[in-house]
Amino acid sequence: MSSAAAAIEAQIVPKSLPKIAYKNALGLSVVLLMATVALYFPAVHHPFANIDDQGYVYENQHVISGLKWTTIRWATTTFDDNNWHPLTWLSHALDCQMFGLNPAGHHFVNDLWHAIDALTLLWVLFLATGSLGRSFMVAALFALHPINVESVAWMAERKTLLSTFFFLLALGAYQRYARARDGGERASANRCYLVVAGLFILGLMAKPQIITFPCVLLLWDYWPLRRISFDGDTRRKLLPLVKEKIPLLVICLASALVTMKAQRVGHPQQWPYSLAVRLGNCVLAYGRYVGKALWPSHLAIMYLHPGNAIRWWQVGLSGLFLATCTALVVVYRRYRYLPVGWFWFLGTMAPTIGFIQVGRQAMADRYAYQSFLGLYIIACWGIADWASERHVPGAALLSACAAVLLTLEVLTHHQLGFWKDNFTLWSHAEQVTENNWMAHDLLAGILSMQGRSDEAYKHFLAAATINPDDAGAHIGVGVYLQQHGKFEDAIVSYRRALATLDDPAEKAKVYQNMGVAYRDMGYMPQAMDCFRKSQKAGGH
Repeated sequence: MSSAAAAIEAQIVPKSLPKIAYKNALGLSVVLLMATVALYFPAVHHPFANIDDQGYVYENQHVISGLKWTTIRWATTTFDDNNWHPLTWLSHALDCQMFGLNPAGHHFVNDLWHAIDALTLLWVLFLATGSLGRSFMVAALFALHPINVESVAWMAERKTLLSTFFFLLALGAYQRYARARDGGERASANRCYLVVAGLFILGLMAKPQIITFPCVLLLWDYWPLRRISFDGDTRRKLLPLVKEKIPLLVICLASALVTMKAQRVGHPQQWPYSLAVRLGNCVLAYGRYVGKALWPSHLAIMYLHPGNAIRWWQVGLSGLFLATCTALVVVYRRYRYLPVGWFWFLGTMAPTIGFIQVGRQAMADRYAYQSFLGLYIIACWGIADWASERHVPGAALLSACAAVLLTLEVLTHHQLGFWKDNFTLWSHAEQVTENNWMAHDLLAGILSMQGRSDEAYKHFLAAATINPDDAGAHIGVGVYLQQHGKFEDAIVSYRRALATLDDPAEKAKVYQNMGVAYRDMGYMPQAMDCFRKSQKAGGH
């Protein structure tokens, strides 16, 4: 081990830091806050997104009514959106009470929450490690990385911002607990533990994705708290740390049970693929996430699952890459932040990686919001140690950091521009992803509302070609053809839609359209049959 590495390994964060360090931290906090708010401020001119925002805000009568007792009662008992996250509902209701349905205020609150998350991250890392420069760089990467545009610009992702805030606060409270516990201050430690558990519960009430928190605490015990050592009887030292997480694991179990109940009650649309396909996509997604952390391009609101069209050679390369990275962090585990950061990334991403497939996505930028913190820690501590061991001048390192942050800021500003309206948002998604029938569908809907039926038809046709089970696209194609007198072709499209359509109300509309088409062709028996089926479907 080099002398620099030995010094890193032996470093112990003092219980109290010099006052000048706190002053510097306050100054950098102001810089971080201003930079983050300014970067995302253009979002106040953006509309609500036409996916999920309607259910979370502008078409949800409970939320629109503001903070009332009836809203609070509904928020704490509903399983809408296939989840139980009352804090998220109440946050949106508070926005509606303050700003109505003016999206500017809602977007600005998201901007503030993201800035608060970045500040909280800075202080949690700084107080845990005593390293202000590295902690600031991690927080700055988190604040400015374009992968987080989706979580900030999309109103439906308020839950991600809120849950991460409580997750980070709980992590900071755990540090106080650990020092009190290890220092023999049992009464103080017990109070701190209650705070940790309470903050964890609040985070789960915003979004259950942070359910891996107890596992993160074990990583935090290894570094930077250094409560775990692999010298001597590791099992004896590790077992008490696992036992003290049991109450938090019980909370996890309760949250998992509530989430599963919400999923069953909400009847989410399942997209089942074979075990091999799901595992393959998990491996591929992990590799793609790392790629987007290093080279954040082609970011989109929706990356559709490839299903059986998955490219297995890409899965193989991704698996080899992941195995190599895992081997390297184990080999160089003397730099404790390496395994901590890497397993933070792998572990916190696990609930959303797609082993249990719910939804259309193969991966999503919003899932990186908390998980990428592990990669940022690896990058900032690793580069700083590399520069120290090679005696890189401080000015050169600062210049490189400034260049990286400036580049990310430019990329984030550019990515935020794609959210300026729904047509631009989905046009970009269609351009940077493959076979995105969902983007075609939503573009067609927007164009239809604008009276641009010819352009809408092309997108409906593209969606139906990519995904033959897309009932909405077949309906859109059928309506266009019927309007242009191509009744037989329209009926073919309607029949394709009916083959996969489950919604009785939608079935009723399709049968009604088919009846009109048959009537206009002079086929009255077929028309009457369709009208009867329409009435039957409409009446359930």
